[in-house]
Amino acid sequence: MNLNLDTEDNQKFAAWGLIGVCAIAIFLRFWGLERFNSFVFDEVYYAKFANNYLTNTKFFNSHPPLSQYLIAIGIWIGDRLPIGRDNVNELTGSLRSTFSYRWMNALFGSFIPPLVAALAYQLNQRLSYAFIAALFISLDGLFLIDSRYALNNIFLIFFGLLGQLLVLITIRANPDRRFLLLLGAGVAFGASAACKWNGLWFLLGIYILIFIARIWKIIKSDRQFSILTNSLLDRLAELRLIQLLFSLLILPIVVYSLLWIPHLIQNPTPNFIDVQRAILNYHKEIGNGASVHPYCANWYTWPLLMRPLAYYFTEYKNDYFYDVHAMGNPLLWWLALAAVFGSIWVVVNRVQSTVKLLDIDRVILVPIEEINLNYISIPLFVLVNYAANLLPWVRVTRCLYIYHYMGAILFAIMGLAWFVDIWLRSNSKLLRALGLTTIFGVAASFVFWLPVFLGLSIERTALSLRLWDFWIFNWI
Repeated sequence: MNLNLDTEDNQKFAAWGLIGVCAIAIFLRFWGLERFNSFVFDEVYYAKFANNYLTNTKFFNSHPPLSQYLIAIGIWIGDRLPIGRDNVNELTGSLRSTFSYRWMNALFGSFIPPLVAALAYQLNQRLSYAFIAALFISLDGLFLIDSRYALNNIFLIFFGLLGQLLVLITIRANPDRRFLLLLGAGVAFGASAACKWNGLWFLLGIYILIFIARIWKIIKSDRQFSILTNSLLDRLAELRLIQLLFSLLILPIVVYSLLWIPHLIQNPTPNFIDVQRAILNYHKEIGNGASVHPYCANWYTWPLLMRPLAYYFTEYKNDYFYDVHAMGNPLLWWLALAAVFGSIWVVVNRVQSTVKLLDIDRVILVPIEEINLNYISIPLFVLVNYAANLLPWVRVTRCLYIYHYMGAILFAIMGLAWFVDIWLRSNSKLLRALGLTTIFGVAASFVFWLPVFLGLSIERTALSLRLWDFWIFNWI
């Protein structure tokens, strides 16, 4: 007997579970945020750059400015809050509390689990899937870590997810609301690119899906078969081309350009065009390998978590350490990679069966009503966005780091959540057990590695159990 996750009681459980997951995510992101009264990793750039905006200090930034604007707003507000004043320093160039330049990241990072849940719910309208997806992303180490320090990755993830969510809401909305929602998506995608250029990969994923949807619409147009018209591809194909061109092409460029204005007022040279060239040249000139940075990690090492990154490390007393290691939840990442391959199998298998039905249609020339693409909507969405966020890095020659995989692993995790949701609904006791085992295994893995996610006090032996240095793994 299969487990019915759509009963009223189970829906309530999923809803309350989702609220609980989000509450825990908020707690973990804000707990001890002021710890480490020093810069952690690239805070040496982003916290200082944010402060430069507040002090009107001229500087060159190798990334677009939006994330530093947001951190600067956080500093300005944080300086006026009665909390987080225990640790202050002048590392930014002004006397600032560590809390003031970190809390905005924690706030935006806290929005990631509910955004993932909303995205998942829009894909298949199941609260159980939304809950599992949010749970898994909240149990990842890298998303937690980057939400706790003044870095820029979490902002581009937030805006990229928001853009995709608005697109999915658009295709379910009434036609008279669609253009307004698409405009919101265009603004979000422009903002994502204005944090880092790889924020464009979220928009690239939507482009690819729309292209596939248009091809599918052409294939359907000269066939006699009747087909369910509420699949992801069918709904995307209904969007008007002129609205798409304005909202998802022109508007992101306009938003990206406008967001440079405050920076250019303060730093008029180089001008807008020249600063884009300067950023591109800066990244082209960065080399690769251990001579550039000991934690450089090529793109193909990311899915297996072969080379994470130490953000902060100190031995505060003999054989006791504080270590903040930028790494994913190992079990979660490896299972998510398996889910990517599983999604490939599902999509290929369903496409093959669809092609066979189309061949039958050509022969018998009668309507066929069996083609249903709903089942592959989620794995197709996962695969397209995973590829869009991973493959552009293949040709990048500069030193890369594990955090460049954040956009891709997010969708792989959503793929894993989809499989677990299906397993829990299965008639097979073995599959239901596999689903529960996966959830508890991922949670246990998160708890085990939590000391190096949060930078808790840890003894040398315990640390060595968590930082592997054998076979393909070089975590130290």
